[in-house]
Amino acid sequence: MLRKLYDWTLSFSDSKYSLWLLGFIAFIESSIFPIPPHILMIPIIIAAPNRAFLIAAIVTLGSVLGGALGYYIGNQLFYTLGQPILEFYHKTESFEAFKDQFNAQGHWAVLIAGLTPFPYKVITITAGLTGMSFTAFMIWSIIARATIFFVIAGLLWKFGSQIRDFIEKRLGIMFTLFCIILILGFGVVKLL
Repeated sequence: MLRKLYDWTLSFSDSKYSLWLLGFIAFIESSIFPIPPHILMIPIIIAAPNRAFLIAAIVTLGSVLGGALGYYIGNQLFYTLGQPILEFYHKTESFEAFKDQFNAQGHWAVLIAGLTPFPYKVITITAGLTGMSFTAFMIWSIIARATIFFVIAGLLWKFGSQIRDFIEKRLGIMFTLFCIILILGFGVVKLL
C-alpha cells in the first residue's frame, strides 16, 4: 500500500494541477486535514527538483493561510468546529491542560510545531482559542513553516537523486522513521 501511495504521488507530480493540489492540502492540513504536506511535498520535489523552491513557497503560503483559518476556528468557532476536531484526534483532555500554559510559551509552541510533523492544526486552533496575538502567531508561523519547507526543498534540490534512490530502496524504513519523528514531535510539544 505504501508503495502504491508513493508511486501515485510521483505520478501526479507531473500534472498541471499538482502545485494547486499541494497548496490546497497544505492549507487544509493547518486546520482540519490529518496528513502533513511534507509527505506529498517530498516525492513531488524528487520528481521535479527544478521546482523545489517554488513548491516550498506554495506549501508555505498554503500552510500559513490554513493556519489563519485554524486560528479563526479556535478564536471564533471553537465550540462548533474546533471542539469536534480536537475530539476526533482525542486531544480534548490534553488540550485543556495545554491551553493554560500556551499563552506564556505560545511563540515557542508555534515555532516547534511548525518545524516538526506535529499536527500543526492543534497549535493553530489553540492560538486562536487562547487569544494569542494574531500578528505574533502569523510571524512565528511564517518563520517556522518557511524554515521547514525550504530546508526540505533545499536538501531535495541538492541531493534529490541520491535521496530518491535511498527512499525507494527503503520505503518501509523511511515511513517508520517518519512515524518516529512524528511521535517525538508530540513529545517535544507536550514538554512545553
